[in-house]
Amino acid sequence: MLQILNVKSTVNFLRHALPISIFSAILVLGSIASLATKGINWGLDFTGGTVVELEFSKPADLNAVRSSLATEAVGGAVVQNFGSSRDVLIRLPVKDDFKSEDQVNDVMAAVTQLDASVVQKRVEFVGPQVGKELAEQGGLAVLVALICILIYVSFRFEWRLALGSVAALAHDIIVTLGVFSVLQLEFDLTVLAGLLTVVGYSLNDTIVVFDRIRENFLKLRKSLPEEVVNISITQTMSRTIITTGTTLVVVVALFLKGGTMIHGFATALLMGIFVGTFSSIYVASFLAIKLGINREHMMPVEVEKEGADQDALMP
Repeated sequence: MLQILNVKSTVNFLRHALPISIFSAILVLGSIASLATKGINWGLDFTGGTVVELEFSKPADLNAVRSSLATEAVGGAVVQNFGSSRDVLIRLPVKDDFKSEDQVNDVMAAVTQLDASVVQKRVEFVGPQVGKELAEQGGLAVLVALICILIYVSFRFEWRLALGSVAALAHDIIVTLGVFSVLQLEFDLTVLAGLLTVVGYSLNDTIVVFDRIRENFLKLRKSLPEEVVNISITQTMSRTIITTGTTLVVVVALFLKGGTMIHGFATALLMGIFVGTFSSIYVASFLAIKLGINREHMMPVEVEKEGADQDALMP
């Protein structure tokens, strides 16, 4: 049985909805402006480059390998373990002034000084066209996810709530991309995975709030829509705080101790958690209010039984 909170204990979240929504609109417009002017610092997964797989005779020191590759020809290389601690994968960016063969030779000359017995196992070149197709497919994946979410929430709840949830998700993605654009952080496949994770996390938080809003609309018959939304958000706030807090513990640990390979992934999650938490309240719910959501929209559709009209005519 749903416990109705006392009016005095209900927090008036929507009191601050208008200024926060204006601030969110400014963030979105600023992010779009940065994306249009500065663009995104695409990583090797999207720009293409040369992949070199090496096998060391002993566990490799990745920091030492990165330091040895700090030259003009191979600067900006991504170094990571590939399988065991002795196998190392090096991804070299495309540079117009240097051929791929010259970059591989510089890599071998540098790592040979660290381990004379190092073995070159594989060399592959990924062209920019492949990276461009990968970027298009990644953007298409995010777009398809938003469309599927819009359809799901429309059937599960109501189209006004569906538009609010999708607007909140689009807000979270655009602001997160804007941060990467402004700071020119490298955007690779791990960041794309982080964005898709943010979509799922933010949607989960929004669905919990919307589910409670639907229940309260059916039970608080004399309350205004703003009062129902405030009560619903207050009732779910403890759950939001616990979920956000425990998630932040893990994400902060990844951000500080996870290493350079998943630093972008952790950064995307951190941004997504912060903007996703308040967008569920001040974007999704507030937009549903502005679209005119009320109790009648939450009522289930009555199905007329066969023969009911004949029964009504009988004495």
